[in-house]
Amino acid sequence: MRLWSLHPEMLDRQGLTAAWREALLAQAVLAGRTRGYTRHPQLERFREQADPVRAIGAYLEVIADAAAARGYRFDRERIDSAGRAALGAVQRIPVTDGQLSFELAHLRAKLAVRSPDATVPLEPVVHPLFVVERGPLASWERP
Repeated sequence: MRLWSLHPEMLDRQGLTAAWREALLAQAVLAGRTRGYTRHPQLERFREQADPVRAIGAYLEVIADAAAARGYRFDRERIDSAGRAALGAVQRIPVTDGQLSFELAHLRAKLAVRSPDATVPLEPVVHPLFVVERGPLASWERP
């Protein structure tokens, strides 16, 4: 499971669809609908939120918006009604610049193999649910 801190506009087609699928899985875990992945470290920052389901719902909304901008139609009905929230309705989640640097390098490596013609900006574009702070790689990241 990879819940990118990077904006989904940075992802290629495969990455965007994987981000949607994996965030839906995260939503199921956070809502208590599955017994798998319950201890996945990528979920830690969402579990720390006052309302984890709303936080992952806002995360999913941004992915769906990025997909729509490319002409894809992700089924927004799959976002839990309890989780439907505009970004302004949930607290932004901190992410370190060290984590963003790691994710950007990780994305570049994936794209070099999967989509070599894709261009990646020199600086990371951050998912709007997150707010950048100075710091090292996140403790939940498993490099």
